Amino acid sequence: MTKGRLEAFTDGVMAVIITIMVLELKTPHEATLAALLQNWPVFVSYVLSFVFVGIFWVNHHHMLHAAEHVNGKVLWANLHLLFWLSLFPFVTSWLNEATPVPAPLPTAFYGFVLMMAGLAWIPVQRALIAANGGHEGELAQAIGAGWKEHLTLAIDVVAIALAFFVPAVSCLLYFVVAMIWFVPDRRIEARLHT
Repeated sequence: MTKGRLEAFTDGVMAVIITIMVLELKTPHEATLAALLQNWPVFVSYVLSFVFVGIFWVNHHHMLHAAEHVNGKVLWANLHLLFWLSLFPFVTSWLNEATPVPAPLPTAFYGFVLMMAGLAWIPVQRALIAANGGHEGELAQAIGAGWKEHLTLAIDVVAIALAFFVPAVSCLLYFVVAMIWFVPDRRIEARLHT
């Protein structure tokens, strides 16, 4: 399989994920601003989930752009990542069931899925590095070691634990994670000048 086919498949899956999430947004029953504003928590959770899927998509694009080869390990690692990303519509919808105040279990599960998607990123990176020259290859040198991965994992763990006591703080921490990654990871671009 070519990397172009893998990228096209991943793009398609992520597009479906975003489409499913937007279909969960319900239109107000009245044509008033007050009716629209009643749905603000649902809209905010949609935006947050959209941003997370977008972050994965942008970084996936950069990483595949820097890679020359894919193999079976890359394909399976990528499917593992897509599995966790495909749960975003479900956890976003469940989080919205208790609006305007988030409920503990859906908030914790949202964070768990977010954390697992982040952890699933690691095998994709490692498999791509192995398929493209190993630790001495240009892709490995471009990726290097990043502080964002460690910081966001720590924030996710804290947010999941806090979800059972103060779910609103957990949601704020998920927003912080999104802001950390909102600016695309420049390590690959800076190294490869793409």
